[in-house]
Amino acid sequence: MTQIRLRNSLTRKVEDFRPIDADNVRMYLCGPTVYDRAHLGNARPVVVFDVLYRLLRHVYGAEHVTYVRNFTDVDDKINATALARKEAGAAGSLEELIRARTEETIGWYHADMDALGALRPDQEPRATDYIGAMIAMIETLIEDGHAYAAEGHVLFRVRSYKDYGALSGRTVDDMMAGARVEVAPFKEDPMDFVLWKPSDEGLPGWESPWGRGRPGWHIECSAMSYELLGASFDIHGGGIDLQFPHHENEIAQSCCAHPEGSFANYWLHNEMLQVEGKKMSKSLGNFFTVRDLLDGHDGEKGIPGEVIRFVFLQTHYTKPMDWTAEKAAGAAAKLDDFVRMADRYCDFEQAAKRAPHEAILDALGDDLNTHGALVAIDKFAGQADLVTDMAVGLDFLGLISLEEMERRVQQLRSKTDGLKELADTLAALRANALEAKDFAPVDAMKQALIAAGVEVRMSKAGVELLPGPDFDPAKLEGL
Repeated sequence: MTQIRLRNSLTRKVEDFRPIDADNVRMYLCGPTVYDRAHLGNARPVVVFDVLYRLLRHVYGAEHVTYVRNFTDVDDKINATALARKEAGAAGSLEELIRARTEETIGWYHADMDALGALRPDQEPRATDYIGAMIAMIETLIEDGHAYAAEGHVLFRVRSYKDYGALSGRTVDDMMAGARVEVAPFKEDPMDFVLWKPSDEGLPGWESPWGRGRPGWHIECSAMSYELLGASFDIHGGGIDLQFPHHENEIAQSCCAHPEGSFANYWLHNEMLQVEGKKMSKSLGNFFTVRDLLDGHDGEKGIPGEVIRFVFLQTHYTKPMDWTAEKAAGAAAKLDDFVRMADRYCDFEQAAKRAPHEAILDALGDDLNTHGALVAIDKFAGQADLVTDMAVGLDFLGLISLEEMERRVQQLRSKTDGLKELADTLAALRANALEAKDFAPVDAMKQALIAAGVEVRMSKAGVELLPGPDFDPAKLEGL
């Protein structure tokens, strides 16, 4: 069995992963707030934890792993869109328009993440379906002295949890120094955070012991993870931007509401994403959604999801990742090379029966070293007897499935069949040119092939013609 080692943000160490129950391995990932299209940075944790999910399923068995990723569908931006639609004359109540908006954005999210090769989690809870569980957890926290009601709000007493700050490595007093916290007269302590807040008639709300209102953001994940995974589970993940205050607050309220549990044993955080060496932002003009890349934007050609995923996997999840056009072009060329190697040497019948190569599993088991796994795959591509392992590895990493690889090979062969005769023709022209010392006919044919999107490789061993990404067979007529 592959030993998995993971960098635990809570201990700041790379540790052997030992599940609470090997027959019931549980992982929770903080999902998106579904108010609009997912941007490229939103996609990085999805790809990172999809690789971990695939590895866990391989090691422990698919039926023994539960992966939960939530949808936050209570948000001011969602409300604003729904209100704007209502004011524009859309039919239905505000709640119905909010639901319609979130259904729309969840559909977009699924389509975009599917395109990146991400498997759907086992559970995708929506916050609005767990309001009752949130209210029950808040009531428990009040009863045990960890929370208090004030002016229609309920707040968590941060100082009631002695280990607050352990995840982010800061004390409460350190956090207070220069901290940007919401100051409100009803707070006992500036660091206390909201569990429940009131809603007026223009906002969605639910009845509660503290009046009509809606939950604070942090309580959502605590309630949903408890309901679906229990008081103790194995892995909690998310972007490093969520470490404080979101994850810190989750730990505090969960451990106080359910002291019998440990909440999450392993915390994993992926680093942030940059674009061409700069932080992605609308003001810099380098902000784009996943769909922008997939479909093409600003006059640029769309980028396949597997290329986006390949670029992501080249950088370790604990390191900042820089998205560049150069990396995307290199990834596309590399994936094309893999298909060509599969055309020559892959045994698809054997591939369907074969587990991922030990070198790939060892790399991924070493704190999800996806770069190392890609290096191993690249080495396999250079050895005819390991190309089948290359194809299996690409499938395992969610880049190109075996079925898709075989389809592309068949497509490639349909293109290259016609090129073999042209390669023979060019080889004959080249032989004649060597004798006549006149290479004009060779150069003319070579240029015509290149114009048709054909890659021309000429060496002492002979002539090889390969269809490039812009190959157009119609332009070969007359050659």
